[in-house]
Amino acid sequence: MNKADKISSLPSLEALTEDNNTLRLKIKGTLDAYTTGKIWNDSLVALKNTKPKELIVDGAAIDYCDASGIALLVNLQLRQEKSGGSYKVEGLSDETNKLYKLFDPADFKEPGKPDPLYSDNKIEAAGKLSYQVWEEIKIYIVFTGRVTVGLINAILNPHKIRWREVFVTSEKFGANALFIIALVNFLVGLVIAFQSAVPMKAYGAQVFVADLLVIAYFKELGPLMTAFVVNGRSGSAFAAELGTMKVNEELDALDTMGLDPVPFLVIPKVIASLIMLPILTVFGNLFGLIGGLVVMFSLGFTFTTYINQLTTAATFGMLLSGLFKTLFFAVIIAGVGCLAGMRASKGPSAVGDAATKAVVIGIVLMIVVDGLFGVIYYILGI
Repeated sequence: MNKADKISSLPSLEALTEDNNTLRLKIKGTLDAYTTGKIWNDSLVALKNTKPKELIVDGAAIDYCDASGIALLVNLQLRQEKSGGSYKVEGLSDETNKLYKLFDPADFKEPGKPDPLYSDNKIEAAGKLSYQVWEEIKIYIVFTGRVTVGLINAILNPHKIRWREVFVTSEKFGANALFIIALVNFLVGLVIAFQSAVPMKAYGAQVFVADLLVIAYFKELGPLMTAFVVNGRSGSAFAAELGTMKVNEELDALDTMGLDPVPFLVIPKVIASLIMLPILTVFGNLFGLIGGLVVMFSLGFTFTTYINQLTTAATFGMLLSGLFKTLFFAVIIAGVGCLAGMRASKGPSAVGDAATKAVVIGIVLMIVVDGLFGVIYYILGI
């Protein structure tokens, strides 16, 4: 571009007042990083002098506009809205209009004072908190219904299940997690047995450490410890996977193609979780008891004595009662992880936030469900 072209491309601004309440800014020429500054200053002066109720920017004569020019249009809109007036852009070319629509003015607003949840008005704060909690509960209720319907349809139409995805998820969820499940439960069993043996020694009842351990593991520790480890490992992975798909707009693409993400993505993960978590819990129970065996050996008891105490204290119903809870834990792990990923926001930290939320909510829900089962089992005498 020669010097004459640069001069001819310099923008100009014409400010027209209409009806004493409307300011029309007619912009001509090129708006880029080199030429927008003068128009920016002139526009602010005209806006300050007239203080219109309505601001109209006429861009029909704009030859070229880059991000600098768009920044001017957005800034004028924010200033006009802040003063309580209306704003309108007219005459933009298709190319400039597409660029303008890429920028949401709300993203450039100055952060105002946060709306605190706990304000001076305690009643108002309690109402806001209750409303937010209820909205979250409604989302989880609706999602639970969608997953339930999807599972029923999968049972009635097993040929429609994406079995390849189920097997791949089962391998990641189950086989790949076996080592960490075995290690954690072994160490927990060892610590529980050792800590129990210390006070029982005063009563000469160390042999009953085996009874305590098998009852605690079959009914509570085995299912819970296994579920917690799997939730931190696989629940966060589900959230990260679907969160990445959400950020990359792959979930939107599924909706566009008419595919419901729940049966397509969530149901295979739920089925894999339902299959693998009870199996992992059995292995967790086993390695927890092996940890207790190491302590019993150190106390001078034989393998036969330990096994006799286990078989005397434990029952098959006790084992099944613990395994039955893992079915609900499995749905929570897969469901909460997938929902957190599907609700991920956009941004560099969206996936990490979704994974964190999945783990925290999953642990809380599993503890609540375990407490409910504890009450139910107590009433039933199990």
